[in-house]
Amino acid sequence: MTTSGSDVTVESVVRRVVARHRGERGALLPVLHAVQAELGHVPQEAVPVLAEELNLSRADVHGVVTFYHDFRREPAGRTTVRICRAEACQALGADQLVSYTRQSGLPLGETTADGSVTVEQVFCLGNCALGPSVEADGRLYGRVGPAKLGSILNGTVSS
Repeated sequence: MTTSGSDVTVESVVRRVVARHRGERGALLPVLHAVQAELGHVPQEAVPVLAEELNLSRADVHGVVTFYHDFRREPAGRTTVRICRAEACQALGADQLVSYTRQSGLPLGETTADGSVTVEQVFCLGNCALGPSVEADGRLYGRVGPAKLGSILNGTVSS
């Protein structure tokens, strides 16, 4: 398989990333992060290549990819919105934000059909005093209510 619009294959990306980490103990996690950084996700066809390169079983690699929520098995949307679900944000109304996304037809962990938005949950954004907090493409928002979340999801929010 080639990556989007190029002749670079998933296999070549994986082998190049593994080469940079060759000889490191416990290289699987850094390699997975690097593969995801380059490809936007860890595709299924990367698993056997990783297993071969790192002398692990396919089950071991698959288990790590599926255990950690940071690793995506499918490409994320063009915009990634992360809703904080930690205690402080929960106490300040994060459940309303989750309900809003579900009612909008976008459950946590899903991407819109057009690939524009992926909504994820996280368990701390480090903005507890201004909860509930949301991060959209690396930008942090505090005191987010359903209306502001709607604007963020639609890409129309200003500062």
